[in-house]
Amino acid sequence: MGISFNAASLLSGNGINVSAVVQELQAAESGELTVWKGDVTTLQTQATALNGLNTDLSNLQAAVQQFSGPGSVLTQLTTSSSLSAVVTATTQTGATPGNYSVVVNTLASAGTLYTAAVANANTSILPSGQTTADLAVLIGGAGGTTADIPITQGSNDTLATLASSINALSATNNWGITASVVTDASGARLAIYSQATGSPGALSVSNNTTSLTFEPPVGGTNATVTVNGIPYASTTNTLSGAVPDVTFNLTSADPATPVTVTVAPDTNAVNNAVNNFVAEYNTLMGDINTQFTVNPTTNSEGPLGADSDLRILQSSLLNDVAYATTDPTSTSTGFSNLGALGISLNNDGTLTVDPSTLDDALTSNPSALANFFTNVNSTGFADNFSTDLTALTSPTTGALNSDLAANQNQQNDLGNEITDFQTQLAAQAVQLTQQYDQVNSNLEQYPFLLQEVTAALGSLGTSTVTSGTTPSTNTTPTSGTSAYGGTSGTSGS
Repeated sequence: MGISFNAASLLSGNGINVSAVVQELQAAESGELTVWKGDVTTLQTQATALNGLNTDLSNLQAAVQQFSGPGSVLTQLTTSSSLSAVVTATTQTGATPGNYSVVVNTLASAGTLYTAAVANANTSILPSGQTTADLAVLIGGAGGTTADIPITQGSNDTLATLASSINALSATNNWGITASVVTDASGARLAIYSQATGSPGALSVSNNTTSLTFEPPVGGTNATVTVNGIPYASTTNTLSGAVPDVTFNLTSADPATPVTVTVAPDTNAVNNAVNNFVAEYNTLMGDINTQFTVNPTTNSEGPLGADSDLRILQSSLLNDVAYATTDPTSTSTGFSNLGALGISLNNDGTLTVDPSTLDDALTSNPSALANFFTNVNSTGFADNFSTDLTALTSPTTGALNSDLAANQNQQNDLGNEITDFQTQLAAQAVQLTQQYDQVNSNLEQYPFLLQEVTAALGSLGTSTVTSGTTPSTNTTPTSGTSAYGGTSGTSGS
């Protein structure tokens, strides 16, 4: 489209709008810039979609990895007790499922010593006429530790001061005992407690030259338990070693009641993992389907509708969920594909879980189901899927990551072209502005020049100018008023 000027306005000294002229001259050339910027926007939209799908793919990979490796959900066990008030259990890595009959005969107890009552906590415990005495406590039975407590008049010769002295010496020497004064209607007594249970916490008096009388020791005995008829002793109220990687927690003694402790696969954890896998797979497949769905308003697919790599990814996922394991342990029970677990493939490529069928599969043969997902030959469903996902998510060769890299390169190239072109346009704008500033200056000076010529001719007695058009009345031009956009006379492109 050409640039039009109003000739009468130009000749009156109003000049032209230089900025508008330069912009219109460059408008045609900058059309390519608009196309490039549109291409960048398209690439950015595609990159956003690719990143979203990449996130979906990573989430699916994490869901599949739950079924393999040392922390596999398939190796997780749960324990139950027919009488948890007596005994419960916990498992460690390596435990195997089984049922165990446990009888808790006695619990482990801490050792206790206590004295006969005296008048009060401030009564001296030194024999009459004595200023010193000694008390020695044996901790842990024969071969154990002897805690020797020297007693001096005025220092620790009352129950209250002796208890404080024992606590201070125990902390310094790591004896593992504490002392306190207890009172009742009969008076005050010294009580000494072991901090350990079982035989290591057994207490006895090995020397006593005070006036105190100690009652027979209490506690300091081991827990006694039978597991599947085999007797065990424990210095604490936990029993480890009776069953590999299973710890029994003893709560109370009940010699007459055998308790059944069951160690079994954690079917709830596996159920949750399966449903999580299906959810992550459906999210990814649904987002892929969206790219290939035609929008009725725009009559076009999503930004990645033409991406052939996305078609390849979709096909790979469909092949993975249709995979059937050849592991004999699984095939003999019918657990060779997802359908056997109640997981069906829909027409759009997503999956649906039948909770009842899945529950039956989880409880009927847990080991065979575990072998369906992963086995020693690495031919399980999760083994195969995980291998494919590792390739698909590769930072260098993964389908989506390769597309993202190519997309970023295209954005960079277009960005450089846009920057270079904008630099050229800026330089051209400076040049055109200089040129049209000069033209504008000449146009604004034209009326003054015409007046001068007219005046000069008038002074010679000439009343008619033969060149151009002479207005009947000369007026001073209104310099600076834009004449851009007039309708008569045409100049420029």
